[in-house]
Amino acid sequence: MNMRDICEQAPVIPVLVVEEAAQAAPLAGALVRGGLTVLEVTFRTEAAPEVIRAMRDAVPDAVVGAGTLLTPADVRAAVAAGAAFGVSPGATPALMDAAAEAGLPMLPGAATASEMMAFMELGIEVMKFFPAGPAGGVPYLKAIAGPLPQVTFCPTGGVSLANMADYLKLPNVLCVGGSWVAPAKAVAAGDWTAIETLAREAFAAGRAVL
Repeated sequence: MNMRDICEQAPVIPVLVVEEAAQAAPLAGALVRGGLTVLEVTFRTEAAPEVIRAMRDAVPDAVVGAGTLLTPADVRAAVAAGAAFGVSPGATPALMDAAAEAGLPMLPGAATASEMMAFMELGIEVMKFFPAGPAGGVPYLKAIAGPLPQVTFCPTGGVSLANMADYLKLPNVLCVGGSWVAPAKAVAAGDWTAIETLAREAFAAGRAVL
């Protein structure tokens, strides 16, 4: 799968910080039942590689990727865990070379026209717009569509149920990313019903626009 195919699967990619591998299977199950089949497990916890493996094994319908990849070592760890794709807040040549060598589809973060043009030189036209809110949000993406119409985005950072439709209405937005569908308190409490409800709301709101 390439990043465009992945991003077009669901309107929202949950950004997940999971502290314990035991939370992986029920969390992925709740999100997929709610319609969100593409999951980003951030490499912000030591459990992340095990969480990715557990989600893949327990929920075959989930497309599980690794987020917050910062170094070539992170890319190798993500691939070893079975990640289907990688996400980064930005990118360096070493990071992108490692991903290309490993055959890992990447959703690299970009916030400026120069960064976007640099990715275009690498043949990448699907990017993470991050941090979406502070970087200019919907008005910025509207403006950048003029000179760079071939670039499409997954805005992340400050995106919520309240404003996701504003992003998804833009022709250069494929999906959005956000952590609101799996709040830390709900994950810690094992409130999978609440998370499934949030996922269903997000899926419905996205499908109403796309």
